[in-house]
Amino acid sequence: MASKRILKELKDLQKDPPTSCSAGPAGEDMFHWQATIMGPADSPFSGGVFLVNIHFPPDYPFKPPKVSFRTKVFHPNINSNGSICLDILKEQWSPALTISKVLLSICSLLTDPNPDDPLVPEIAHMYKTDRAKYESTARSWTQKYKQGNCPFINFIRKEKKKKHFHEGQVQGKFR
Repeated sequence: MASKRILKELKDLQKDPPTSCSAGPAGEDMFHWQATIMGPADSPFSGGVFLVNIHFPPDYPFKPPKVSFRTKVFHPNINSNGSICLDILKEQWSPALTISKVLLSICSLLTDPNPDDPLVPEIAHMYKTDRAKYESTARSWTQKYKQGNCPFINFIRKEKKKKHFHEGQVQGKFR
């Protein structure tokens, strides 16, 4: 069941990729994917390219995937190990959810952190009490740790300058 569902999600992602995201198998193992999230323009993460690991459990979709950032992120809901505090990856998981929806939720979390349910209380405190310092630090980390030399991302950046480019056209080129 899990393999069939994962394959369907991969085909759906290739056909209709979510905005500013891409994902697919990291190698031959269909249960281990790598995703790329472009930092949302309306956030301190703008200009960043964030690599994310996705591990599907054998009983997927009845259990949520394990999702973590490989790129360092200064965020109240993402810790130094890349773990993400997001309800749909834990108690609010539903088999109706897909990796596409998970990636979009992570993008939304980058734009709108949840400081009331933090994974890093110190960053949540800064977010609540000194937003300017939080945004400045997050921007600084984004510039320091962004994955600017990722071949897939460099290709997308070049192609986006051309007319009529769609990320789905190059999904298979970088696996």
